[in-house]
Amino acid sequence: MMIAWMILASLFCNSAQDGNSKEDGAFPCEPDGMTVRTLNQNILLTWEDKPSCNPLNDELTYELEVFIADKQIHREEVAVSPDQIGSTHYWNWTSHLALECATHTLRLSSRYKNQSSQWKHHTIPGHKALDWPEVFPRDKVFQLGSQATFCCVLPTGESLEKLYLSGNSSANQNISQIGSHAYALTVDLNRASSASCTDVKCETKTSDNGACAYIGYPPADRDLSCETQDLQTVECQWTVGRNTHLAIASPTTYQLLGSVCAEGFKGRCSHTMQVEAGEHLWTVTAQNQLGTITLTYEADLTKRVHMFAPEGVKVSEVGARNVSLEWEWSVQTYNHLNITCQLNISHGDAQNSTSESVGVGLTSAILKDLIPNWTYRLKIRCSTTQHFWKWSEWSLRVKFRTLGDVPDALDVWTQVKDKKSVITWKVPLAHQSHGDIIDYVIRWAPTKTPDRQEKSSVTHPKNSFALGLNSKEEYAVSVTARNSNGSSSPSSVTIPILNPGGGVIKSSRILGSNGGFNLSWSPSPSASCGFIVDWRPFVGTSGVDWLRIPPTETNVNIHSKSLGEGVRYLLSVHACTQGAPVLLERREGYIKEKIIPDGLFKPFTWTQRNLDVEVTWNRVSLQKQPAFIQGYVLYWVDNNNIVMNISTDNPQATSLTARNLQISSYSFTLKAKTAVGECGATHVTAILNSPITLLVFLLLFVVFCCRHWECIKLELYPPIPKPVLKEKWTASLKSCRPVFMEMSHHEIELMTIPKLHCKSEVSAETDCVDQGHVGTTNRVEALSIPSTAMTCQTSPSASSSLAITTSLNSSYNLMLTNGVQQPISGPGSQETHSLVTRSNGYHPQRNTVHPEDAPESLLPCVFTYILLPRSASTE
Repeated sequence: MMIAWMILASLFCNSAQDGNSKEDGAFPCEPDGMTVRTLNQNILLTWEDKPSCNPLNDELTYELEVFIADKQIHREEVAVSPDQIGSTHYWNWTSHLALECATHTLRLSSRYKNQSSQWKHHTIPGHKALDWPEVFPRDKVFQLGSQATFCCVLPTGESLEKLYLSGNSSANQNISQIGSHAYALTVDLNRASSASCTDVKCETKTSDNGACAYIGYPPADRDLSCETQDLQTVECQWTVGRNTHLAIASPTTYQLLGSVCAEGFKGRCSHTMQVEAGEHLWTVTAQNQLGTITLTYEADLTKRVHMFAPEGVKVSEVGARNVSLEWEWSVQTYNHLNITCQLNISHGDAQNSTSESVGVGLTSAILKDLIPNWTYRLKIRCSTTQHFWKWSEWSLRVKFRTLGDVPDALDVWTQVKDKKSVITWKVPLAHQSHGDIIDYVIRWAPTKTPDRQEKSSVTHPKNSFALGLNSKEEYAVSVTARNSNGSSSPSSVTIPILNPGGGVIKSSRILGSNGGFNLSWSPSPSASCGFIVDWRPFVGTSGVDWLRIPPTETNVNIHSKSLGEGVRYLLSVHACTQGAPVLLERREGYIKEKIIPDGLFKPFTWTQRNLDVEVTWNRVSLQKQPAFIQGYVLYWVDNNNIVMNISTDNPQATSLTARNLQISSYSFTLKAKTAVGECGATHVTAILNSPITLLVFLLLFVVFCCRHWECIKLELYPPIPKPVLKEKWTASLKSCRPVFMEMSHHEIELMTIPKLHCKSEVSAETDCVDQGHVGTTNRVEALSIPSTAMTCQTSPSASSSLAITTSLNSSYNLMLTNGVQQPISGPGSQETHSLVTRSNGYHPQRNTVHPEDAPESLLPCVFTYILLPRSASTE
């Protein structure tokens, strides 16, 4: 109470200081019946005039002032005309601050000309916090982008620590004190509330509290459009605006023609009324606490009929290629409208087609040109014809199957294999067979004598037939397909005279792209019925495939699931004529070349030629070539670890030679050059020998074998002579005479020898001495060959003695004697002739002695067999 008196005293003091001072009783016309009503932050002031104001004839002015916590924040004047004097007056004002934040005081006085009445006061007290801080306003809706003021009222004795808006930028905010226990937060709202609300927090040292603030947008719906489906209901649709973020605090409400729309948030609303012809204005309003928006649409809804979908669609009659359909309408008014219906047909391979039917109150249609023995699915939608607005929704799908029919005509082609004409046709697809295929019938006859026709058949699914025809005649061949409904129309192809002697068309290369071939060719005047392009693997047993091209086109893109990467294909372009097809061009290529695997070249061998190495390989078959071979590269590494190579661009090559190598070991690698790089690496290792050393070794080996063949033979197969009695040799001693034969290389072979006494002894040197000339210099030869020595001496009647050294069995002691053993030679013997012994076993004879000329001379030593007398061998 004391505070109230103090406020009044302050007001009086202020009014006394005002220029328009109001003295008691100065002006009797003053406001009367002053009342105040509040709603949120709005203040509504009403008052009346005292009866003393009624005589006034001029304008009366009321002055209003607003104080918040003893501080004037607003001043306003309200003019009252003479005709309004005596009535009730209203004044509405919204405070920027919640009324709970601080005391709001209203002052009201009247002024007429220079006279003023006394001030009338009304006070709106603020909220007093008791136990914890409290924030105002609570649960208020704000528009995003606006500025708002919140306050925190503290309990007595508490001091403010924090006052803030959660999730909002702190850049544009201001905190000020209002009164002794309240603080105000003024902030720019730059972030919309989430699903719930935005918290305003107030914290002291001992406690904290807060309030919810809802920050969002006013409605922003647009694009209203109205129509009717049954001419008795108005259906309106519009585009719902952005999210207002006020779904909890202030959801948007909608009205159509003043009626509440329950599903307005979905952007649609309906209103039941009789739709009449003519332009009408249709209105939808959208409203929330932040604003209201009105949408309008002007139209004649009799031209905006959006029909319901047909009902009860069924198939009444089914044929092989035609069916009849029927349906119904749920709205009787449709029976009087001009209607267009669209029929959508889909079938097994997911293809769709549409057809349209038009009529008044249309309830039936006929579908034509269907595939026999085929399953279809159908749906229908309709619209008004005169004023087309939009199609109805689709009806429920209907499923049906047509009746069977004879197969479609076959696509027939021919090719030559193993000197036979192979007739090939494409197996009819499911939508071409019109029933299960039983077999195919082939008929053929020479074109000049068609009455010589022959016939054969093959069962399904075989799609080719080989004909052994006369290569000197042209034939016409036809093929038909047969199912349970009958046979197809015949498809014909003409087989030309085989090998007519014309030129051979060489194939050129073609590069594949995107998994296929883009093939083009020159126009041909002979292509009266177009072109046929066929393709098949270059090698192998896979069949041929083909396409028929109209005469106006000279290119085609070939894409087929049968085409594989790394397979070479042969493509041929034929001109289609009234007779036999004419071959125009041929191409070969891969849809995509692949890397050749390693180890491709087998056998891979090498040959040394002096210091060159030639590597050879067999030509690679086409089945093993997943890419065009454009040449070959041979790699090797020299002694300095430098990689060397030699190459050829000849794809038919089967050898390469690495030249001027060194005596070493080399590893050779052969690779094929292709469009995808070098590949097919095959390796071989070669060890090079010196060509001179090898040649010398071979030459010496041959010479040695030739010169010493008898010795080699003796070493490998030595003869074993039988021992003989000494007495039987002496009887024939006088008749023992050596016989010499001059050989091709001056070698002398001892053919016969006298009776011998041989004594075996090991000697490093053997001399042959004439016993009759011991003191002479007729020594023949000394041989330094380790062997078993045999000392051979003639009888006393003979004037010569023989010493022979040969390899015999050491167990025998053979001696030529006349009864007394004599030594071969003594130290006094002189050497006059000698035979030079060479390393290769050849003994040149410098002085050839013939028996006739020198019967008493010494015998030369010859390494050969000793022929024994037959008489001695018998005992």
